[in-house]
Amino acid sequence: MRSLDGQILKQMLLSAANNLYNHYPEIDALNVFPVPDGDTGMNMNLTLTSGAKEILNRNDDDAYSIANLFSRGLLMGARGNSGVITSQIFRGFASSLKDKKIIKVTDFADAFANGSTVAYKAVMRPVEGTILTVIREASEALSDYVSKEVSIEKAMKYFVEQARESLKRTPELLPVLKEVGVVDSGGAGLVTIFEGMESALNGKFIEKNVVTSVEKKTSVATLSDTNGYCVEFVLKLGPADEKKVFIQNRFSSVLDSHGKSIRIISNDDTVKVHIHTLTPGSILTYAQSFGEFTSLKIENLAEGKHTSLIDSIEEAKNDEPLKESAIVSISAGKGMDEYFKEIGVDRIVSGGQTMNPSIEDIISNIRACHAKVVYVLPNNSNIVMAAFQAADVLADEIDVKVITTKTIPQGIVAASAFNPDASVENNVNEMKNSYANLKSGSVTYAIKDTVIDGFEVTKDYFMGIFDKKIVVCVKNKVVSLLKLLDQMINEDSFLVTLFIGSDVSTKEEEKVREELPKKFPNVEFDIRRGDQPVYSFLIGVE
Repeated sequence: MRSLDGQILKQMLLSAANNLYNHYPEIDALNVFPVPDGDTGMNMNLTLTSGAKEILNRNDDDAYSIANLFSRGLLMGARGNSGVITSQIFRGFASSLKDKKIIKVTDFADAFANGSTVAYKAVMRPVEGTILTVIREASEALSDYVSKEVSIEKAMKYFVEQARESLKRTPELLPVLKEVGVVDSGGAGLVTIFEGMESALNGKFIEKNVVTSVEKKTSVATLSDTNGYCVEFVLKLGPADEKKVFIQNRFSSVLDSHGKSIRIISNDDTVKVHIHTLTPGSILTYAQSFGEFTSLKIENLAEGKHTSLIDSIEEAKNDEPLKESAIVSISAGKGMDEYFKEIGVDRIVSGGQTMNPSIEDIISNIRACHAKVVYVLPNNSNIVMAAFQAADVLADEIDVKVITTKTIPQGIVAASAFNPDASVENNVNEMKNSYANLKSGSVTYAIKDTVIDGFEVTKDYFMGIFDKKIVVCVKNKVVSLLKLLDQMINEDSFLVTLFIGSDVSTKEEEKVREELPKKFPNVEFDIRRGDQPVYSFLIGVE
């Protein structure tokens, strides 16, 4: 084959998304750090799924059109650093194909080379031995290999071989990978994507291994703009003793697998939803597990135009004057959410470890602020890139300032430092400087036996983590907390803010409140129930 059109490219990209879906748990398992947040595979899977939905029903023969739609879907659905970098690779891939209806082998090589360039530019401090290395080395090798005489099948085979070889070398470039005995998880995900593309190119399209009941139904009749149903509802959440806890990014992921044209707007105890789906009953049953409907509308898409509950609500809001400023914060846990709101945060994006929000989640919450300037607090190192990409998407619309908080305690301090009467420049500086001397720590359980940075970790024991290093690993979570604070608190420490997680019992909480003032009498403690998942305790020491 000497060229590709849009439909062949579409099959390659869909096959890639399916292959990643089939293998993402294996990619998650490559996580180096033994904490329960090995979500590289899941983040990449959700990112690719978002791109696949954009091209699934497209019949374009134009290769650039398919590549561009796929890239746009990836960008909006990108989650975590691995998902954002993957979206940037295909953003560069697509932009290189502009105005090209068919792809020749040299175009193919140039597109991946540009994908590498764009991905590197998106990362502030690129690290070798990662997904970036895999795309760079493989694309460089492909550029040196191709000529007009080489078929696209041979070029793709060579490209995949080089990507695999690059992946094998990642432990030599990143010592922590070698110590733990794994290859880079993001690089493994990328190789899985390329393998899926190659398989389809050779006539072996990869299907998903597992098909849900809803997916079985949708495979019979394809959802389009003229069939299925437009479902819209406003849901009042709770009560807590009768309904499930609402976590927006999980809710969004479920809806994403059941439909398209999805919009979700959440505010305090209310959620507004718009979705096009073939199975409205399934959607409504799922939604009702979180609350009760205050308004509901279902319309057949075949009937043509329909009015939108959400649009009417948003239009009314858009008639109001813009606020001068607002703050958006990523948070997880009811108590944590409430505290952020207490200190002036306008919008909460549900997310954190194991559940990174998508770029679209962040964008929708920024827009919902209806403000001239919006300050965004990512509160997690794996969400910072997504926040910056959201700001980039909105650059011509809203002045978005990303304050690069990498922990919840940093986010709390930064939000508290905000002054609505100060200038934008002063607020950015004050918020960034506010947590410069803050120490952040956490306690969580180990998911495997390992040795990392020379420290021995035992599965199911509770680790105390300080400055991204494991410094404690013991059977008891409260003991782990006390030993961790021994290393975090010194003679200059004056305030410890402690958030208690959802797994901590009332008895354990009482012991913490009793023990800490005795053990550290010269420090003031602010102990709150955060009810955050994954982490038994989150700590900020000032």
